[in-house]
Amino acid sequence: MERRPTIVDVARVAGVSKSTVSLVLQNSSLVKEETRRTVREAMDRIGYVYNRAAANLRTSNVGLIGLVINDLRNPFFTEFATSLQMALSARGYAAVLANTDEDPRIQAQVVAAMIEHGVSALVVSPAYDDDPSTFEAIARAGIPTMQVLRKVNPHVDRFPFAAPDYRNGSLLATRHLLGFSPRRIAFIGGLPDRAVTQERMAGYLQALDEADMEPFIVSARASRAFGREAAGTLTRDHPDVDAAICFNDLVALGMLSGFAQIGRDVGRSFRVVGFDDIEESSQVYPTLSTVRCGIADFGRQIAETVLAWLEENRPPQPERLTAVDLVIRESSGRE
Repeated sequence: MERRPTIVDVARVAGVSKSTVSLVLQNSSLVKEETRRTVREAMDRIGYVYNRAAANLRTSNVGLIGLVINDLRNPFFTEFATSLQMALSARGYAAVLANTDEDPRIQAQVVAAMIEHGVSALVVSPAYDDDPSTFEAIARAGIPTMQVLRKVNPHVDRFPFAAPDYRNGSLLATRHLLGFSPRRIAFIGGLPDRAVTQERMAGYLQALDEADMEPFIVSARASRAFGREAAGTLTRDHPDVDAAICFNDLVALGMLSGFAQIGRDVGRSFRVVGFDDIEESSQVYPTLSTVRCGIADFGRQIAETVLAWLEENRPPQPERLTAVDLVIRESSGRE
């Protein structure tokens, strides 16, 4: 007896993913008409018959949302993912969470697996890479997908983007430090070829230009270890630098540790501002001034945006920046 054709067979003949075939069978409006026609022709060619009763027994993954995060070791991204997952759960959706560890190959792998398991939508904080395969696979599958916190794919009409207003954050931080009449303000951390670094640095550069002060930039992958090392390097080799804005709170926390080791008085002889306002920023000594991105609220907003896209067919605006503010604590605010 010949085997009965399956949707996997249809997908292979049509040159699309299994999840795209499923969307066609559900008459989803998310599938392009040309793709729909290709899938239907493949069904006719191989004699596929849709068994709706059987399909109804396989709906355990209905309402499954994929969350693909570049670095869950960083509390900033962990808080975002947790907030988003809890907001989805409150609306009856389940989340599948994957950490890519900044590796585009892992990213492509987990996205492909999520597509094959029939996620309804994807939220991606992407790893940086020139390889377009991840987003090409998503486009072929026709799955609603948002880029968050970082923009890698420029096609925001297809993959909308949302993030905190990083530029305004560094602008607020730099103007705050300028109020203490520093000799020189450094920007510490972040890889220079990445858009998120350029965005977080943009306000710093604007404020220094307004103040007619030369920038001083020390680039590297953002980590506590680098921040600790930078504290010693600045004190030893660049004594004119007496204030810094850090790419993120991890770098800033490392600098606090490094200055404590060498006995430098943070908040007076050197002023430090971080970026993100992770929980630890208010628990260390001295407490860390930082740019608050409201990441928990941001996660909840993204959940609402994605569900409006799914449930009401209301796609997000192509780009959206959310408000940030400056939290002044002991690391920069002491007289």
